Amino acid sequence: MSAPRPPERIARGDLHAGRVRAARFGRRWRGLDPDQVYAYLDLLADEIERLTREVVTARTETNRITRALRSSATAHGAGCWRGPEPRRRGGNRRRYW
Repeated sequence: MSAPRPPERIARGDLHAGRVRAARFGRRWRGLDPDQVYAYLDLLADEIERLTREVVTARTETNRITRALRSSATAHGAGCWRGPEPRRRGGNRRRYW
């Protein structure tokens, strides 16, 4: 009888739906039901695909908004809001009394 194989290590960013769908497991006398395992892996792969699409959509939207903000800031130029005036310290205060 051979020792059980450790699970394969997956590098970060290397997990994708196709890899989950392609996963195969050895059979054992009292192991898990392969049909249930593969059905669950299909559910995981579907969720990974959905999340991947959401990430791509979010990145696209973020890039669009960033470009629009940069374009707007460039169009308005130096006359735009610069923030509050800095507080003056020291002897430059005017005294009116």
